[in-house]
Amino acid sequence: MIIPEAKRLSVVEEYYFSKKLKQIAQLRKDGKDIINLGIGSPDLAPSKATIEALYETAKNEKSHGYQSYNGIPELRSGIADWYKKTYGVELNPDNEILPLIGSKEGIMHISMAFINEGDTVLVPNPGYPTYTSVSNLVGAKIQYYNLDEKKDWSVDIENLKSMNLDAVKAIWINYPNMPTGAQADVNTLQELIKLAKQHKFLIINDNPYSLILNDKPTSIFSIPGAKEVCLELNSLSKSHNMAGWRIGWVCGGSDYINSIMKVKSNMDSGMFLGLQRAAVEALKNTAEWHADINKIYAERRKVVCKIFDAINCKYNPKQVGLFVWAKVPDEVKSVEEFVDDILFNADVFITPGFIFGSNGDRFIRASLCSPVETCEIALQRIIKNKK
Repeated sequence: MIIPEAKRLSVVEEYYFSKKLKQIAQLRKDGKDIINLGIGSPDLAPSKATIEALYETAKNEKSHGYQSYNGIPELRSGIADWYKKTYGVELNPDNEILPLIGSKEGIMHISMAFINEGDTVLVPNPGYPTYTSVSNLVGAKIQYYNLDEKKDWSVDIENLKSMNLDAVKAIWINYPNMPTGAQADVNTLQELIKLAKQHKFLIINDNPYSLILNDKPTSIFSIPGAKEVCLELNSLSKSHNMAGWRIGWVCGGSDYINSIMKVKSNMDSGMFLGLQRAAVEALKNTAEWHADINKIYAERRKVVCKIFDAINCKYNPKQVGLFVWAKVPDEVKSVEEFVDDILFNADVFITPGFIFGSNGDRFIRASLCSPVETCEIALQRIIKNKK
């Protein structure tokens, strides 16, 4: 390069799955038939109405110009209606919802809007790696808070109280939780909101998994007073089989949304109209449509659990979401070697838990984004490799 990369890149690395996908692609190029159970990229299709709306809008020659930064009114209203139907939560579509090009960009927008260099940010361990990488990119001081298997991976309020919370600017939470599959505990969220009000920090709940194998969808805004101190990210990626469409949103109090808009409006030029109208239709998907999708995921989960049984891993059968999170046997000395053995000798990729933080060191994770037949093949390969 004619110039060196920016100093901020010294605190981040290429995303683990980006590197792993390259490795898998090379193995396949070399003739290996790799089954990828690592990535949470839904393989099922969106609803027919969703695809039809995209198609019909794209056919219109007037649909292809720039769109408003805050999305079309129909989309914001659709999100508000969906929140009311799904969570029993009231949102003002005019000023409490901001559509995003995928909720992942919202992590950066929120951080740039509210986090100054040197501010303390609380990040879960284990947790989604992007919380850490984005916090590093904006120069935040990261303080990890522990999620513990013995406490069902819930936020430990007493542990938080032992910290200097007056120095904290924001805390990232993620329920239903990824990678652990833990469900939100309403009492814990209530206590966390009390702490945020007392110590004046922002809570951001990342909530893309609430409709997947979960009988109790919960939004943090179902708790009275949450809008004073909370934001929530959500998306259509997992729940509506639209990961590649990049459609998400952030919601919260209007002052927070206005601040995020200052960042977003300087970073993109709005979402394609066809995607927005498709999203409006997706948000109308019936309970029966979601139930049919969950039946498929439930069958896949049975086979994935058999895979973990075959390699003597332990898991909580009550976990929810798009993955199964399991603890490796005590005799396993290196989880990295454990998953590499499965990859290189059984041709199956399973995610090692250490990429989510040190509290994931003894865990592995498999997604439910492959057909039952593929999962069965993976099971037989792993059983054969074990012998």
